[in-house]
Amino acid sequence: MKAIGAATALLFSAPAVAGWEPTKPVEIVVAAGAGGASDQMARMMQAAIQKNNLMKQPMVVSLKGGASGAEALMYMKSSEGDPNKVLIAYSLIYMLPLSAKIPFNWRELTPVSVIALDQFVLWDNAAGPKTVKEFIAAAKAASSPFKMGGTGSKREDHVLTVFLEQKTGAKFSYLPYKSGGEAATQLVGNHTESNVNNPSENLEVWRAGQVRPLCVFDKERISYTTKVTDTQSWADIPTCKEEGVDVQYLMLRAMFLPGKVTPEQHAFYVELFHKVTQTAEYREYMEKQALKPIFLTGKDMVHFLEEDDAQNKSLMTEAGFVAK
Repeated sequence: MKAIGAATALLFSAPAVAGWEPTKPVEIVVAAGAGGASDQMARMMQAAIQKNNLMKQPMVVSLKGGASGAEALMYMKSSEGDPNKVLIAYSLIYMLPLSAKIPFNWRELTPVSVIALDQFVLWDNAAGPKTVKEFIAAAKAASSPFKMGGTGSKREDHVLTVFLEQKTGAKFSYLPYKSGGEAATQLVGNHTESNVNNPSENLEVWRAGQVRPLCVFDKERISYTTKVTDTQSWADIPTCKEEGVDVQYLMLRAMFLPGKVTPEQHAFYVELFHKVTQTAEYREYMEKQALKPIFLTGKDMVHFLEEDDAQNKSLMTEAGFVAK
């Protein structure tokens, strides 16, 4: 957190970047389909930039979720030197090359900034067990493995499911769906017993009293204290460690340019996305989606990426998801 504060203070004290700026529309590339968390964040940034006049040229959202997101990664890799494309990235940049052996490494791109962190929550149906202890006991006692819904095979939700099994001894049958919204619908309909959706994907069905958050996979509780339901805020959800299950995972939300852009082009986008994090649109979105606000750039960002990459590789290896 000291590093984050130092990086932010440095940006506040830095003079405005003069010189290069885009002369045609900028493409913000999303490695997922329409309506998902990355698409929603991209459109929030698009709106914040336009409403606050942060850039003269428009920003256009480009959905490239083909081949589980590989389409976007290879598109960015093939766009060396093009400063009019920017990727909104998440842990896919580590996990997909490992599980599918695609020829991509995030180091081939130009890191711009980390702008948020995603937390994950263990959810069950509102008619199901009321605590983590009760949920695990029910899963262990079940005649067949509990069905765990998620988005994508060998990705964040699947990894969390494997580690829940390892930490608790319960067995789960992981069912990958096309989106977190579909995973939420399946849980509401009792077609699954649980999911590990991030907060935004289960927000509306929680507010409607159809699902229950059991714990958050982080070392600390979600910070937002405004009531989401009549009785609970995000901050009222205990951590999984508090509930006796020590499983922690955070997913980055970060911006990357293609490789081999100029220092002036890189500097323009560092300043642009820092300005985005200062807008009302960003602050409102962070709370609505229960995301952790953060801003990292430069050496601090690269250090974060190296550590995050190593952690994800370790988790994927331990879960047996690395392609041979």
